[in-house]
Amino acid sequence: MLRAIVFDLDGTILDTETPEFVSWQEAFAALGVSLDQAVWSRTIGTADSGWDPYVHLEALVGAPVDRGSVRAARRARFDELIAGAEPRAGVLAWLDDARELGLKVGLASSSDEVWVDRFLDALGLRARFEVIATRDRVMLSKPAPDLYRLALDELGVPASEALAVEDSPNGVAAAKAAGLFCVAVPNPLTADLALDGADLTLTSLSDRSLREVAAGI
Repeated sequence: MLRAIVFDLDGTILDTETPEFVSWQEAFAALGVSLDQAVWSRTIGTADSGWDPYVHLEALVGAPVDRGSVRAARRARFDELIAGAEPRAGVLAWLDDARELGLKVGLASSSDEVWVDRFLDALGLRARFEVIATRDRVMLSKPAPDLYRLALDELGVPASEALAVEDSPNGVAAAKAAGLFCVAVPNPLTADLALDGADLTLTSLSDRSLREVAAGI
């Protein structure tokens, strides 16, 4: 019996990942080099990839760069790109379904609390989540299962009675390692990545209602 649902944030509830990549891609281009999407993809859904964009940028440029200037310009561009963004299709309907079904609702994000707070507040969704697990509350971010285990522990629900919604290979791996049924909903940056570890893959959450998915678990 399904008793809880745990959402990822970045790329799942809100597509922060495309503007994040585009802003970095433009930062690299401004210095005459290219940021390959395949290189970037290894960072999606985790804070523990070990990859540093500044180190990669300097390696391509062949010299140190003014990191402060790059950081400021890149963040300003990200803010422009994300301004006014809405939840991905079907997200609000799934949250409504969860409430109507009496499910406990949590969030498990590889981003830190400040980042998560920023976007939940901007979307007016904070009150929808009983539990919010962020990377600064665990030893390891995704693909380790720590974030999901923390969320489930605080929700008081076993993994066998919970569903995860993810968009990336790292997120899917984390959810499955924690023992949850996992629905993958790729975004434009993760659509070509391997999400075969998921129990169900949807193009959009609007493709099927949470009620339909829950009935089939």
